[in-house]
Amino acid sequence: MDPDSKRLRVSVTDGRGRLVRDGGLARWLERIAPSRVRGEVAIALVGDARIRALNQTYRHKNRPTDVLSFPAVSDDKGASPSPAADDLLGDIVIATGVARRQARAAGHSRQTELRVLAVHGLLHLLGYDHHDRNAAARMASAERRLLRKGRLSLGLVDRADRQVRS
Repeated sequence: MDPDSKRLRVSVTDGRGRLVRDGGLARWLERIAPSRVRGEVAIALVGDARIRALNQTYRHKNRPTDVLSFPAVSDDKGASPSPAADDLLGDIVIATGVARRQARAAGHSRQTELRVLAVHGLLHLLGYDHHDRNAAARMASAERRLLRKGRLSLGLVDRADRQVRS
């Protein structure tokens, strides 16, 4: 058996299932993901209108957001268990317009922002959340670890925390 078949596999599409050039995003996320993570993740790069509709439908918030995660399987608390190698871990949807604006505000490239958002989305698929202070601290720590491994810094949870404090 191919040793890579047991690792995370990532595909990046345009939201209609068509593969897109991703600037190395899929390979990067596969490389930095925790070694325990198995299965497939589909990342859809969509426009702000599409993510706004999804945000309204699933979170009852009528505004675009940067990233949404949809675990393939969840327990009664919403956490996604670790799947077998052949399982779909879940979907990550990233708004390209929001990502572009956030990249500009953060002073880095759109590609860097897509990577930050992909890590954030993956952590949600793995059961992390930031609904309270303790959960946010755990998620921020995991973000920092993965982003350092990918030679990036300052994840979404840390950025949001800085904005709240300023």
